[in-house]
Amino acid sequence: MSKYSNELKLEIVKYYLEEHHTYRECMSKYNIPSMLSIRHWVNKYQEHGVSGLLKQFNSSYDGNFKKNVVEYMHDNHLSATETACHFRLAGAHVVLKWERIYYEEGPQSLYKERRGRSRKMRTKKYKKNDVNQNEELLEEVQRLRMENEYLKKLNALVQERIKRENKKK
Repeated sequence: MSKYSNELKLEIVKYYLEEHHTYRECMSKYNIPSMLSIRHWVNKYQEHGVSGLLKQFNSSYDGNFKKNVVEYMHDNHLSATETACHFRLAGAHVVLKWERIYYEEGPQSLYKERRGRSRKMRTKKYKKNDVNQNEELLEEVQRLRMENEYLKKLNALVQERIKRENKKK
């Protein structure tokens, strides 16, 4: 569910456009904490009309669509926000994620489905690492104990030498 109703968004946009108020005036009148939200709604309204303010429920896009979105953005020199508004996507973060995949892994990577947990289960490797780590910790404890005993003996010898020297004087 959206934080603001579609009716409220439309009312704010009309207040801004028809009555020529500023974003700050809209913020104070309707108690909206950010100008960015209002600006985003106005841009969507100007691009698509009332239907632009409605929430899109299509959250799954095919690879061809994703590729076209990224290429359209670069061909027309648009920002991620403008591109998301043009294609009626949830936000700029979606476009930026597709752009990163497009340039890091190639356009063919946009055709892969990336939802859910990865198939690689690392439980066996984790257990081996855990065993190795326990062995390393035990070795370190033994080494530290030996070092501690050595230092205690050394300290005892130094104290004994100091006592002998004090008795000779």
